[in-house]
Amino acid sequence: MKHLLLVITVFGGMVFTAGAQAKKVVADKIVGQVGDKIILQSDIQNALADYRRAAQGQDNAIVPSDCQVMEGQLIRKALVLQAQKDSIHVSEEEIDAELDNQIRMFIQQYGSKDILEEIAGKTVYQIKEDFRDGFREKKLAEEMQKKIVDAIKITPTEVKAFYNKIPKDSLPFYESEVEVSQIVIHPKANKDVEDYITKQLYDYRKQAEEGGPAKFDQLAKLYSEDPAVKENGGQYTLNRNDKGSWDPAFLAASFRLKEGQISPVIKSKFGLHIIMMVSRSGDEAIVKHILRIPPVTDDEIKLAVNKLDSVRKQLVAGKLSFGAAVNKYSDDENSKFSAGALSGRDAQGASTTFLTIDQLDKDVVVLLKNLKPGDYSEPQVYKDERGNQTVRLVYLRNRTEPHRENLKEDYDRVAKRAMDEKKSTVLEKWFKEHIPTYYISIDKQFAHCKSLDDWRKSAELVGNK
Repeated sequence: MKHLLLVITVFGGMVFTAGAQAKKVVADKIVGQVGDKIILQSDIQNALADYRRAAQGQDNAIVPSDCQVMEGQLIRKALVLQAQKDSIHVSEEEIDAELDNQIRMFIQQYGSKDILEEIAGKTVYQIKEDFRDGFREKKLAEEMQKKIVDAIKITPTEVKAFYNKIPKDSLPFYESEVEVSQIVIHPKANKDVEDYITKQLYDYRKQAEEGGPAKFDQLAKLYSEDPAVKENGGQYTLNRNDKGSWDPAFLAASFRLKEGQISPVIKSKFGLHIIMMVSRSGDEAIVKHILRIPPVTDDEIKLAVNKLDSVRKQLVAGKLSFGAAVNKYSDDENSKFSAGALSGRDAQGASTTFLTIDQLDKDVVVLLKNLKPGDYSEPQVYKDERGNQTVRLVYLRNRTEPHRENLKEDYDRVAKRAMDEKKSTVLEKWFKEHIPTYYISIDKQFAHCKSLDDWRKSAELVGNK
């Protein structure tokens, strides 16, 4: 039960995707139980799949093992049981508020309410009802954990004692780090240009419908702007549930097609497409597409630069907060919900907004050279990860110099670790006292999990009574 707080906060929570409840497991079974709370094989498999999907493209992202996910599930069930015994109440208003927030995030992720419902195969109301019990359980577990640890305080003397017991050669060394936030605008192509590209794609569609799949392949090689077209001819294998890897509009349009059918022109975050369904079996499909990216002219880029220049003047004058500016103007999905803050992982794998230079893209590094903490950059035109012309404004919140960890510069980091250790100690003591009071069952497929030894011992004790 080492690092119990890490297990609860990182692996004990629930990961939600719009299609999670729609996934089917061929042979589901009960793999764990705490009291009358059961854990299904599908709970473990879906959580692992969601964690892997969430980690795609993230440096140093933590992907838990099946043992850690199982321990997180056991912990949550025990906390829920105790919450019910202690008559901890969670109101339907609280659950509804969290559900509404989750649905808003889904809609932001997938582009619109209609696309969300189409991909999930359910109405928003049905999605909320599917998640309601899970949210209630999660909230009860959180409230019980708060009851156990919220009264814990830590003093400067305890922080100093925690720091002093760390061997000096084990103290982390921090490179120069920065806290950076940004407002990003993707210049929109002129409507006349977009209409022209749309007409071209409809012409390709007509030619392909008359000439068949071979003609579609020829047109893809000649005109598609998908960088991978030379290797794969524009062909991809899709899974309806693999929403983290595909643009929602592209995925939804693909699964509306019958075999051999070609879609009308579809607009995604990558550009304009026509899609041909090659074959389909259940939630699996093979499609081909032709991608055209409407070019952004200097005029559109200039409009975006002028817009951010105006925003910068308001920020400098104190007429607008950076968080409000991000919420109102930024097109960056990754930082929209964090007030524009760029984030990454520290050496321990925890999420952090303190980033080293090598964690930033080279264009941001260029901007930061002439900025002091509290400064806003001039609007910068750069190419994003898709190679599209993009404009951004960067805010340097903080900058540190290279140093060995010390209490003067890193007190908050040390205090957080000290507090986490203290909370973990209290939680571990609580669980050791309470686990023997529950009926516990763990499937033999988790026999290799050393982290579950305390739970198994308690299960054996209960079984021998």
